Amino acid sequence: MEAALPSPSSAMNLSAAPQSAWSLLDDPAEWPGFGRALDDGDATGRWESQAVVEGMHCAACAFTVEAALRQVPGVLSAEVNAASRRARVVWSAAAVKPSRWFAASESAGYRLVPAADMLASARRARESRLALWRWLVAGLCMMQVMMYAYPAYIAQPGDMTPDAAQLLRWASWVLTLPVLLFSCGPFFRSAWRDLRQRRIGMDLPVALGIAITFVVSTAATFDPGGPLGHELYLDSLTMFVFFLLTGRWLEARLRDRTAGALDALMNRLPDSVLRRNATGEFERVALRRLAVGDILRVLPGEAFPADGRVIAGDTAADEALITGESSPVPRPCGSRVLAGSHNVGAMAEVRVEALGPDTRFAQIVALMESASLEKPRLAKLADRAARPFLLAVLAAAAAAGAFWWQIDPGKALMVAVAVLIVTCPCALSLATPAAMLASAGTLARGGVLVRNLQALEALAAVDTVVFDKTGTLTRDTPRLDRVYSRQGVRPGDAVELAAALAAQSLHPASRALVQAWRDQHRSAPGWTLVRLAERAGEGLEGQLCRHAAGPLRELRLGSAAFCGVAPLRAEAAQVYLCDGQGWVASFVLAEDLRADAAAAVAELDAQGQSVWLLSGDSGAAAREVARRAGIGMALGDCTPEEKLRRLQDLQSQGRAVAMVGDGLNDGPVLAHAHASFAFGRAVPLARANADFVVLADSLGVVPEAIAQARRTLRVVRQNLWWAAGYNALCVPLAIAGWLPPWLAGLGMAASSLAVVLNAARLAARPLRAEAA
Repeated sequence: MEAALPSPSSAMNLSAAPQSAWSLLDDPAEWPGFGRALDDGDATGRWESQAVVEGMHCAACAFTVEAALRQVPGVLSAEVNAASRRARVVWSAAAVKPSRWFAASESAGYRLVPAADMLASARRARESRLALWRWLVAGLCMMQVMMYAYPAYIAQPGDMTPDAAQLLRWASWVLTLPVLLFSCGPFFRSAWRDLRQRRIGMDLPVALGIAITFVVSTAATFDPGGPLGHELYLDSLTMFVFFLLTGRWLEARLRDRTAGALDALMNRLPDSVLRRNATGEFERVALRRLAVGDILRVLPGEAFPADGRVIAGDTAADEALITGESSPVPRPCGSRVLAGSHNVGAMAEVRVEALGPDTRFAQIVALMESASLEKPRLAKLADRAARPFLLAVLAAAAAAGAFWWQIDPGKALMVAVAVLIVTCPCALSLATPAAMLASAGTLARGGVLVRNLQALEALAAVDTVVFDKTGTLTRDTPRLDRVYSRQGVRPGDAVELAAALAAQSLHPASRALVQAWRDQHRSAPGWTLVRLAERAGEGLEGQLCRHAAGPLRELRLGSAAFCGVAPLRAEAAQVYLCDGQGWVASFVLAEDLRADAAAAVAELDAQGQSVWLLSGDSGAAAREVARRAGIGMALGDCTPEEKLRRLQDLQSQGRAVAMVGDGLNDGPVLAHAHASFAFGRAVPLARANADFVVLADSLGVVPEAIAQARRTLRVVRQNLWWAAGYNALCVPLAIAGWLPPWLAGLGMAASSLAVVLNAARLAARPLRAEAA
């Protein structure tokens, strides 16, 4: 099975295909293009797939899609986010194929498109143009209808003859037809779809209001002397539709801008690349046909399609969305490039080293997809309230209409229409996800990936920040400063043994020893690793042999306690090597504090945070780093279990704790903290237990992220109060007959627009890392 995540093949260009074309997705080779295997790539196991939902704009639509997907046998779970319009489906490949649940959603009225479909942006552009045309038609007709309605408002008795008044009515009715048949098309289609499915959607009250207003106005036009002939509401109808389309078009544009970081990231890979063939010529092939070892030619302005190494040419790469580095990074011949970064220098030839899910790009996409589909707690509460609220809307409209029918039948219908329109809960359903997604997009552009949207709420309440030391407050890889070895063992031989044992470890101390050997010898150690076991927070133990048939040598590399030796009296990080005879060598590492560590700690102090340092290194080394960073409370010699106990002690005191670590031996504390940050360069992203993965090489994003989370919660609360206050004010006015339909439409559109505009403020203010 070829892994092509997230690049689609030509078979996945199904945007305009009929329903039967979904069978193309039943080929297991296509599944990695829009999902991932949950059971080690088993083609008959569980899969998690991502899809974009078309025709959806509210929480009720999300409920419908989720229900349709969950009813398909073999679909284990389905989640749909109304704000991002994305669906996540977990399904059993042994029980169902993708075509089944794609077809089930389409039969419910909502078309699914694979998340990696290369035509998605073109399709969105077409939809945006069509929405703009609907808005322009409604605006033009509204202005003309208002012009014809104006004389009736200002005319005194006898100013107009009955024939002239009737002619103006006919002109208004004819000009309303394009609005009804073209501009209102989406509302009627959505309402009819809901009725056929025996459900209530948010477009049903709108469509009912439009239909009732047009029927009443038509009766007044054709029968001016009839019971409904004294009032004409065509001006209100066209104005309402214009305002509603204005709000929805602006809302869609703002939502795409604030929640578009995921799509911008996923669409960075090209659909085809130049690959060297057997004759040495370069030919263009589909991205999914690449294999490790292929030689590619990447032109200036193109994205690197895979992780690889430059073998010809000197260039520069824009890695802003991959590593958080805002400026182009030089990538000379021999350097490594990352999938998803852009070639902004000269033409380069690259040898492919990793593809698909093995790339850092694919891991980042997976994290962002997960975040975009998750529903925060406040959003779930709003979604649960939306459907019963719609039922209450219909009941309130019917009751208001019945009450006013006894007083004025003509006005009764308009009151019912106003109640139907003004109480549409779009603003309520958008209040939380719009703000959360806007904030997640801003953080992503600043080099912080949000794995869990709910964590934004937890981060806003944090009052204590706990840092790990090595790889977090200090640089990713320390330097080997000094070596002490026992009699008979040369320091260089000790470094070679340690590097051979540490070559398979990602711990910063291990990388420092491996780098020290490579700097001196430019080659791998002469020992062969036979067995290796890594104990989190303690060290490594394994067996080495010099030759295939040579004797095995048992070694341990790690802390003084792990190796059973006395620690050195030095205020620096130390690593020890021992064998069956005891102590072999001590390695003293020099750690460089991150340039912005002190500034980040000072900013946290200014926010009122209590800052701690917990480290597995010696107490003296931990205190020295804490002193240089400006941290007042530091504890060393902490095993992972001790770190977790200390964190739980802080939580038991009522503190809300954020943990900042490198994701290696900090897994337990990252998972148990209220909110947690992992620096992505130090750990494979797929194994991170943190809520936030920091791609930027900067600690300054931590206080910035906390400030952004606090701003997000303020905006969410403002949105919820606005949505609730708007309904509390306008519903009584509509029932009392003081709110005409056109003003109700303006209020409904304005409420949704206000919520999205308020959320857009979170995207308009970049993080410092992004601004830099």
